[in-house]
Amino acid sequence: MIPITEFKGRDVAVFGLARTGLAAARALTAGGARVHAWDDNDVSRAAAEAAGVPVSDINARDWRSFAALVLSPGVPLTFPEPHRVVTLAEAVGVPIIGDIELFARAVNALPATQRPKLIGITGTNGKSTTSALIAHILSEAGKDTRLGGNIGAAILEQPPLHAGAYYVIELSSYQLDLTSSLRLDVAVYLNTTPDHLDRHGDMTNYVAAKKRIFLNQGAADWAVIGVDDPHCARICTELTRNAAQHVAPISAGQALGRGVSALGGKIIDGLSGRSEIVADLTQAPALAGKHNAQNAAAAYAATRALGVDHRIIAQAFNSFAGLPHRLERAGTIEGVRFVNDSKATNANAAAQALAVFPRVYWVAGGVAKEGGIEDLAEFYPRMAKAYLIGQSAGDFADVLRNKVPVVMAGNLEAAVKLAFNDAKASGEPHPVVLLSPACASFDQFKSYEDRGDQFKTFVAALNEAPKANGAKAGAKK
Repeated sequence: MIPITEFKGRDVAVFGLARTGLAAARALTAGGARVHAWDDNDVSRAAAEAAGVPVSDINARDWRSFAALVLSPGVPLTFPEPHRVVTLAEAVGVPIIGDIELFARAVNALPATQRPKLIGITGTNGKSTTSALIAHILSEAGKDTRLGGNIGAAILEQPPLHAGAYYVIELSSYQLDLTSSLRLDVAVYLNTTPDHLDRHGDMTNYVAAKKRIFLNQGAADWAVIGVDDPHCARICTELTRNAAQHVAPISAGQALGRGVSALGGKIIDGLSGRSEIVADLTQAPALAGKHNAQNAAAAYAATRALGVDHRIIAQAFNSFAGLPHRLERAGTIEGVRFVNDSKATNANAAAQALAVFPRVYWVAGGVAKEGGIEDLAEFYPRMAKAYLIGQSAGDFADVLRNKVPVVMAGNLEAAVKLAFNDAKASGEPHPVVLLSPACASFDQFKSYEDRGDQFKTFVAALNEAPKANGAKAGAKK
């Protein structure tokens, strides 16, 4: 844990008692603050109390007594309208911050020689893989590395701050909206496609939140930014023109005169202005696909900026195991391969998975994001059949009508069984059943992780079924 001493002896409200809220409450308490934690959910409050977090109804308190409101990133700050606790805090001038801001202030309070290195990663897609890959490279290089933020443990649950440590922090737009003091030694902004517009109002606000990752950077710091979409390309041009920090453009679609490119399965380092092939991604099984090529280019640029030798980076690419629920191999049964890409919660993320395989039996559906699956038209020829589940099934079926054969599976278990039977009967040499839902999970599952875990459970059950049937046949004899 990282104790937060800034509010020692003062009252602090913490609202939202999921992973980051609980960590913030514990870190503030360890630093001597009087914490008043609350959540609208009865179950969350009970869990917090069981974990020793002091719970009190902040709605009934005089808000002028609070030194700050620490807000969970999942709580609406601005759109579609501010949560009532935001309105209460703003009415009396109470600062509204998040757990990343608490962390940033704790780092800034240290003497410069005692501060750890901070690497932050954001983007619509790929930030979890890129964060984990950067952490893996740094660990392989012998660095004292901690991975947290929007991935894994909350940032304030990490071991205490000290010089020589490297904190790799995945940052969502929600977290960045609540952060103003964070200065990153390396800030990575991968890409931008429409997402979370219900929380940001429009693309302008969404991009502005993401762009906050570069706040406070100075001449010694590095901005690593993808240039394969127009939003990030414009920001890269702006950063280069302003020359406040070093800028490393990265691309998986074009050769860059000065930057890092991922083309034809090769990582090409042109940061010095002289291009050199430094890694072969065809030897890295967990980094298949164009989207992972961009992730690898970003991770290469970020770790090179931190002084890691390019040979260590290349070796680390090959040993990287990948992330659960992102093009995760879920098994092969009777020649049918199953791939768990449950983390693909929007069409753009699903497109990245669909681009990897020439033909798939596609399991999709859930709570659709804005735009649905209209942007996946170029991949329709790759879909042998679509097995639709969840809330969006009807709308997706309408979009796919007369373009892709559709099965209204209803739920994931049925979809897995139906896709397996069709793939097995197809006669194709290596058929692939791909769960890449292009949707959020909350209509039928607790989270995308729960969805992916259930997919793997249903796949494993297919493997057990023949054994069970064989046992029954043996018993009859």
